[in-house]
Amino acid sequence: MKHNPMTALLIAGAVLCSSAWTARAAGSETKIVLSDDKITVDGRTASTGETDPVYTGAEIIYYKDGTDESYGEGSENEKHSASEAAAHTVVTITQPGTYRLTGSLSQGQIAVDLGKEAKDDPKAVVTLILDNVDVTCTVAPALIFYNVYECDREFVTYDNDENPDYQSSAVVDTSDAGANVIVAAGSVNTFTGSHVARIYKEGTTKKLHKYDGAFYSKMSMNIFGDNGDDSGVLNIAADNEGLDSELHLTIYGGTVNIDAQDDGINTNEDFVSVTTVNGGTLRVNAGQGSEGDGIDSNGYLVINGGTVWTMANEQTPDGGIDADSPILINGGVLYAFGTRNDAADSTSKQPYMELSFASTLPAGSVVELKDGGGDTVWTATTEKKCQSITLTVPGLELNTPYQLYVDGVLQCWNGNSFGMGRPGGGQRPGGMEPPEGFEPGRRPEGTEFPGGHGGRLEGQEPPQGFEPPDEGFGGFGGDGGFGGPDGDFGGGPFGGQNQADGSGSTEFMLTADTKSFSGVCDSDASGKTRVSFTVDGVKRSGRNTVIEAITAITPNVELDPAQVQVTVADDPSENYSASCLLSDGMEAVNALLPADEGSYTLTIAVQSGVEGYTGATQVSFAVGALPFFDVREGDEGYDAVKALYQAGILKGTTDITFSPMVSVTRAQAVTALARLAGAEEAETAAFTDVAPNSWYSGYVGWAVENGIVEGDGQGHFLPNAIVSAQHMALMLERYAENYVNSTTFSGELNRLQMAQMLADVMQ
Repeated sequence: MKHNPMTALLIAGAVLCSSAWTARAAGSETKIVLSDDKITVDGRTASTGETDPVYTGAEIIYYKDGTDESYGEGSENEKHSASEAAAHTVVTITQPGTYRLTGSLSQGQIAVDLGKEAKDDPKAVVTLILDNVDVTCTVAPALIFYNVYECDREFVTYDNDENPDYQSSAVVDTSDAGANVIVAAGSVNTFTGSHVARIYKEGTTKKLHKYDGAFYSKMSMNIFGDNGDDSGVLNIAADNEGLDSELHLTIYGGTVNIDAQDDGINTNEDFVSVTTVNGGTLRVNAGQGSEGDGIDSNGYLVINGGTVWTMANEQTPDGGIDADSPILINGGVLYAFGTRNDAADSTSKQPYMELSFASTLPAGSVVELKDGGGDTVWTATTEKKCQSITLTVPGLELNTPYQLYVDGVLQCWNGNSFGMGRPGGGQRPGGMEPPEGFEPGRRPEGTEFPGGHGGRLEGQEPPQGFEPPDEGFGGFGGDGGFGGPDGDFGGGPFGGQNQADGSGSTEFMLTADTKSFSGVCDSDASGKTRVSFTVDGVKRSGRNTVIEAITAITPNVELDPAQVQVTVADDPSENYSASCLLSDGMEAVNALLPADEGSYTLTIAVQSGVEGYTGATQVSFAVGALPFFDVREGDEGYDAVKALYQAGILKGTTDITFSPMVSVTRAQAVTALARLAGAEEAETAAFTDVAPNSWYSGYVGWAVENGIVEGDGQGHFLPNAIVSAQHMALMLERYAENYVNSTTFSGELNRLQMAQMLADVMQ
């Protein structure tokens, strides 16, 4: 497999770093032997002195019973008695070094605390070699790093509000981290732990303690195999979350198995933490309680190598992989199962496939991906119910047709590039094709372009040889606008994706732009009768479908309602998914409809495994928000685009894209301004290059009559010339004398900037 430079660097770093820790361990180790009767350090009974490198007897930090809401946020079942806490033996490491642990504690904790100043001391590094260790703690984490060196201080001191221009990164170097764990070759280690709910600093609601995972670090943490040998096993069993770091976590090797009631892995610095898997084997069974993701990064998730198997809660909208910043899949083997996996980013270096099934797959389903020769490329047996699978394996290729089977039945899909993620299956559109005749946009702010055709003002000729975009593209609604065609029940939002007979496509082909497939179900090529559904009470207008209430869902054949599943999920995959059976009644179906703003997909499907029938119908719709993948809430200019969209002044370039960086022509700019003014159209003969009765001609006439445009002085309006930000400001000034040109935009105007300028005028 060909690795990208980032992946190669990280993998090389993993090998070097692992070797370095092993060499250090071989050079000087302190051996700690655990037992309920006696704990020894290098053969001697452990000290009870707090100043010694290793001592026992520290009080364990736990959430106390008998406390009220002023103490913290713990529930009754998270509180513990003093006698339960006192039954635990805490083994505390206070000095840098390498420590080999062996033995067991039936009630105990391993704690590493080098003091509060350690986070700034590059020498404050502790490496724990786990060599057949078994520790159980019922009131707190079974292992915790409190204070060691934090290798990435700028992330720790970073404040989003105070540093709005700061950009966190998916690439971090944790090789100098103070918290390190080596899983000794051939060993089996088990940590069964609890957690500590949020405890307040006295007299405040600020956090004093909060440790959610059974295996926990307050600083960045590394986990290694033993000098490249991943035969050592680390088992983590958790009554809440499993493996946690408050900043970064990097897994270089070893075999790590996690069973957790909530998230299996969590790194919890919002939009900053990076969870990286470079090697080893990671198996996560999360969400065994009421909720939980397999891997949940509050920042980035990066998979560069190794084998990763993750499972989430079966009932909640959780995923095997979940991140608030991009998910990058650059290598390795991935099996991610959930109700809703978060979408991977289109900049990932290794091809991956995202599957959103029309109905829930039962546990025990055998899923196989086969190539054109019938050879199995990837296979798994689901251990839990799931509706979403993300997979990758070295050798998975783009532009190669694959076939998918579930329990030996050939599958088909009804839509792609939505339902699990944005176009391209990632955090951004990732190369989605614009309408035919559409010239790609250019970025402004001083960028130089061939031919120097940026920043033209009134009266300037376009550069020689400049080819403008086709004049039919407006994107402003009305004639000439790309508001998008009506949506097609049973198909994806782009249309034309399905086979001519109306059944879904059985060809799962990854491209640079397409990684996700939705509405996956049994193909009628398997001999089953294909079922489609009509939905009453739905007002359709392409991606802008409004669903106020569903009055009836009717299959085109007689079918038991108990065999039909209805699902509503957010789009792209974030945090909403809800399902019911059609037999639950229309009240239950309507209860699925979300109230929060966003884009959603309604899927009605024959349940997986129903004898003799298959089929799925999908409807994409929006609730109180923009229907675009490329302008999301929180993005620059979102409010401006939303205001103009809702006012009917600007629409998208397609049903699901706004194309914020696409340049604006003079015809488009005048049309938008006229619609903003509520102008009456007026044809004009002032210009020889304005076609009478074209989609923009009446607005050009209005602009001429009102002294807003003049042309080049030679009888030309230049409708297809790219307008500059300065030129748009000039038109706005002519339109409204009280408009103050405070824009800092320069160069060619793009659609996002125009929206912001027009929104200023609206206000």
